[in-house]
Amino acid sequence: MSSLAERQPRELREMIHNNEFILPTAGMAKGYVQGNLAIVPKALAYDFLLFAQRNPKPCPILDVTDVGSPEPKRVAPGADLRFEIPKYRVYQNGVLTAEVTDIAAYWRDDLVAFLLGCSFTFESALLNAGLPVRHIEQNCNVPMYLTDIDCVPAGAFHGRMVVSMRPMPASQVVRAVQITSRFPAVHGAPVHIGDPAVIGIRDIMKPDFGDSVTIHPGETPVFWACGVTPQAVAMTVKPEIMITHSPGHMFICDIRDEELAAL
Repeated sequence: MSSLAERQPRELREMIHNNEFILPTAGMAKGYVQGNLAIVPKALAYDFLLFAQRNPKPCPILDVTDVGSPEPKRVAPGADLRFEIPKYRVYQNGVLTAEVTDIAAYWRDDLVAFLLGCSFTFESALLNAGLPVRHIEQNCNVPMYLTDIDCVPAGAFHGRMVVSMRPMPASQVVRAVQITSRFPAVHGAPVHIGDPAVIGIRDIMKPDFGDSVTIHPGETPVFWACGVTPQAVAMTVKPEIMITHSPGHMFICDIRDEELAAL
């Protein structure tokens, strides 16, 4: 992973395009923004855009493609969203029907792709401050949970928020909040700290997406809004088709973390 942390985004996207690895992207291209993916038909694109604007914590918009174009012109000009994410999920009528390494077979001329901010982006800042990022330490995927926090509905879209969790020593929780608050475009400050039952999580060792991680004695679970939320929404709303990244397998952008940081 250390060698992948030092690679440039374009280089990593080329490796992904060539299927040289299929891994969660946490820790890769250190210092660069990563994004969640949600692709919907044009007929639903305005509703999804409105949903994202009304729910900026789980769905902060980084880029939106032209109809029928797989190129994210703002965050990675020349890139191709059909091939440059390690693993995708295809939801049809709310059912996960495929998990694939490219979506060429599913691409249509009426599709619109949204890239949403990802909390992997602020992990470099946490690490630089000496704070732990447990899923990177344990070389696994970040744990993600479906909560009972309702998103604000918009058009056809409604559902509950998904959160990611990183355990922090109690003495460093405030610092973690301060650091991540500087990155509102990639989920920003936590949405909950402490008892997972308060937000509807029954068993913190059994995440709905990703992998469980060790929580050491004296550590507090800290929860951030997560860009996997649209996948939970897809299972609730059941659109004809929604294509997303597989949880933890993100799109690596050409823009740097600090470009999205508040002063």
